[in-house]
Amino acid sequence: MSATLDALPVALFAWPPQAAVARPVAKAKIYAHAKPTAALRALFVDQVESITWAYKLAPETINLPAKPDVPEIEVFEIALKLPDVNHSVLRCIDKAIPFPILFVLRYDGHSQPVAAHKRPSDAASGQWVVGDYHAAPWQKDGVVRPGLPVALDLQGLYLQLLRQHFAVPARAGESLRDQLDRLSLLSAKQAAAAKLETRLAQEKQFNRKVEINAQLRTIRQELDSLTN
Repeated sequence: MSATLDALPVALFAWPPQAAVARPVAKAKIYAHAKPTAALRALFVDQVESITWAYKLAPETINLPAKPDVPEIEVFEIALKLPDVNHSVLRCIDKAIPFPILFVLRYDGHSQPVAAHKRPSDAASGQWVVGDYHAAPWQKDGVVRPGLPVALDLQGLYLQLLRQHFAVPARAGESLRDQLDRLSLLSAKQAAAAKLETRLAQEKQFNRKVEINAQLRTIRQELDSLTN
């Protein structure tokens, strides 16, 4: 696990007891709905100890009205065999469950919240579109968690809960889609910077080092702009 284990609590809440489900989810049921490849099934076997449908945030459990994009919100706890999980495993579960899901990974007395923006498809009725996954830091179990944020409906609650997973906070007035686009660009720029840093460390020619350094300065300026 990383050095972020003891960071301040982020994206983990004291889920309302009336929303508790605590129902095991068999991997076979996920397989039946999502039709994973043999390689993906092997990831489930290697990485996932168990899956639990922990909470259901819905009109009948937390007294917030549903919206077409967010009829209810599921909280799934995944006990891991390793301190990490391939996001294709989470995507497979998301594919099998037709509602937004907040994942809580569990390992060695710690929990990590992970989620992707999930919305109904504009092109195909009954289908869902799942974006990139975002993970907040690992946190120790057993600490006091805050209650759910105040919201007028489930869509507003989902927006607030989802944004707690993002590494960079929203700007004033920034829509969720604009924030997600900014995070996607930030991730691409970070990957490009990492490649340039590797090239710089391996480069022997002085003039090439100067050129790579100039490219790095430009990308770092772009990163500062995206995170500020």
